[in-house]
Amino acid sequence: MQEIVNQRWSSSGFRTTLGGNRTTLIAMVGLKLRDPPNWGKADTGRRILLEVAMVATGSLQRTNGMDGSTMGAIFRTVAWQVGSLVASVESGSVQLPDLQRPFVWPTAKVRDLFDSMYRGYPVGELMFWDVPAKGEARAIGGAAAVGAAHQIVDGQQRLTSLFAAIKGRPVRDENYRSKEITISFNPFTEKFEVRSPAIAKSASWVEDISTCFTSPLAAHRQFVRRYRTSGLDLADEQDDALADIFVRLHALQTYTFDVVHIQNEVDKRTVADIFVRINSEGVSLKAYDYILTWLSVFWPEGREAIEAFARNSRISPERASEIVGHRVDWTAKNPYINVETGHLVRALVAIGQDRAKLTDAYAALQAKNRVTGVVDSARQESELKLLIDALPTVTNPLHWTEFIRSLQVAGFRSRKGITSTTNIVASYVIFLLGRTRFGVELPQLRVLIARWIFMSQLTSRYTGSGESQLQKDLDRLAELKEAGAAGFKRFVDETIATHLTPDFWTYQMPQWLISSSSALSPQYQCYLAALNVAGADMFMLKMPVSEWMNPGLPAVKGLEGHHLFPRKYQENVLGTTDIKRINQVANFAPTDWDTNIRISDRPPAEYWPELVAERGGDPSWLAQQRYWHALPDQWESLTYDEFLTARRKLIAEVTRDAFEKLGAGTSAAASSLPLSVETAEDEWSLVELVSAGLLQPGHALDPVDPASVIDAVVTEDGTILIDGVHEFDTLDEATHYLGVTNVSGFEYWALEVGEELVPLVELAQSVRRAA
Repeated sequence: MQEIVNQRWSSSGFRTTLGGNRTTLIAMVGLKLRDPPNWGKADTGRRILLEVAMVATGSLQRTNGMDGSTMGAIFRTVAWQVGSLVASVESGSVQLPDLQRPFVWPTAKVRDLFDSMYRGYPVGELMFWDVPAKGEARAIGGAAAVGAAHQIVDGQQRLTSLFAAIKGRPVRDENYRSKEITISFNPFTEKFEVRSPAIAKSASWVEDISTCFTSPLAAHRQFVRRYRTSGLDLADEQDDALADIFVRLHALQTYTFDVVHIQNEVDKRTVADIFVRINSEGVSLKAYDYILTWLSVFWPEGREAIEAFARNSRISPERASEIVGHRVDWTAKNPYINVETGHLVRALVAIGQDRAKLTDAYAALQAKNRVTGVVDSARQESELKLLIDALPTVTNPLHWTEFIRSLQVAGFRSRKGITSTTNIVASYVIFLLGRTRFGVELPQLRVLIARWIFMSQLTSRYTGSGESQLQKDLDRLAELKEAGAAGFKRFVDETIATHLTPDFWTYQMPQWLISSSSALSPQYQCYLAALNVAGADMFMLKMPVSEWMNPGLPAVKGLEGHHLFPRKYQENVLGTTDIKRINQVANFAPTDWDTNIRISDRPPAEYWPELVAERGGDPSWLAQQRYWHALPDQWESLTYDEFLTARRKLIAEVTRDAFEKLGAGTSAAASSLPLSVETAEDEWSLVELVSAGLLQPGHALDPVDPASVIDAVVTEDGTILIDGVHEFDTLDEATHYLGVTNVSGFEYWALEVGEELVPLVELAQSVRRAA
């Protein structure tokens, strides 16, 4: 409360125009009328109450400063009918500001919105900014027919839901794919539901309510005709009742929303503050959200460029051209990372402001004195200019492409090998500094950054306190900026030498390999990258590991790696039931499905001699096999514990040798990977899984990796609730919350069925097979 007082009165000054509400408001706070207000410290509480009352009636006015001159009211409230809102979206006079994200509401929430409106329940206010801002907003419905008069500050999901469901128009999901929002209606029970195949076949349902908003009479006649054609009886009184219900459904277009309009004379600084406050209600915003909101008001072109780069990291130029309506020749699409706007903000403030901590970057943009609250406009402009100047560097196609090549040189083939997106973003910052400030030539820079990326993942450099570590790197590089390319190389070499010591390879890495999650182990994924750097073949198969890791090939069940000591053998013969023990990363080797079947559930002492006899005729190749796959002498005869201990040390040695190849510039992975691959279109979203009935309220989800125990459940709203507290609208959001970024949510989660886990991928495949 004291903060409100300081901001509203002490810093900039406020006065009121109470009009007809003056007496009521004064009575509410028990004050005698004073004009102008001149309260002392004892009146702090009353002052706050009066301001709250004034805000509630829209009567608050703000002074420009010491002279006491006033601006107009910050906002006014106007009643809008749904039909007018939808029509304005379609024409473009109401547009979606670029601070908003793609539509990610679960369809169940859209259903509930229509149900609440139908029953006359309140569904919340909307907020518009009445500032025509040509080029600063994009229409929800497509190409705008007129210029934008209102931009949405709050209520984007609700308004998008109304438009899409009433007009039957597609929207974009979190991956920018086109999706339909289809709501069905049962006029007998007056119940709304998300369209499903069963509902579509039923004559008792209107499959798509969008067909009912042109003419209620025509919709009624069409429904009755289909109902009777299906062989069902309908009495005249039922028919009459249905006619009234269709009129009531059609009348949803007259449902009234209270829309709070921020007035066009309000300064951008105030609008930015409102945007931040509105968008932070009920959610935990990240620091980059505040920065993006700030940019949306003060530099919308920059925000648009950030959004476009992030969006296009997921799609081809052809698809990007389709979405934006003009030709796009290049996109940031790559096999490693779906760039988020937050990633770009982090890189932007690092390059522009030399800051890694986003909270500090946001405070610098505000340029507000913490004691007086006074804004330093000159500093504010200079901080914004730093970002403006840095954006072309961060989004430069050549810089991005060459950085992606560095990942390729390091032996990584796809996002599955990258266990931390923070490592990618931080390494990109180091790459950009090396290229732009230190002038390192690209051939040398690729190798330096490949080693930096490899070292960073191997040591989890940016995991945990990533901002603090990046800030240390930025500070040290700032001290060396006059040292040129040689100084940058020295910085990289010395940092790597400090962390990758002989003791690291001998003791620390083997210890870190005591893990049961191969997909999430940074060290094991570095070992797989090392096999690619070494040009290794798969386990007992004359096929390069790089082919197995190719993101352009379709995934085949079981190709994550074969248990050298098979699971069933351990369970049935050795009596091992602890899945974490069975799934130790040192028990895996990459091979194909056919070899996996040949090995089956047999012990190593049985299947290894057979594989050697069938495929190991070349002694030199067999020796390489034993080296690449870290197989100890007489490994097939060792106990499981002896095998794991010995193999972890050998894995560390193979990884070390490959890292030395990177330093020598002899990586076998340097030119074996296309920079862009098509993303699989068959991944199902959470909304699609719920709509298809594969996931239902109350279903428990667990990670595919049995070593991870997470309390996650599907809610009535079609969201995922983790630990009973944290709610997520998408599979990816729930996965990222757990710190997993190298696999999609569709690949990460499994449905609990009894004591078994059924991966969502397999659930979806069962539906496709049935179809």
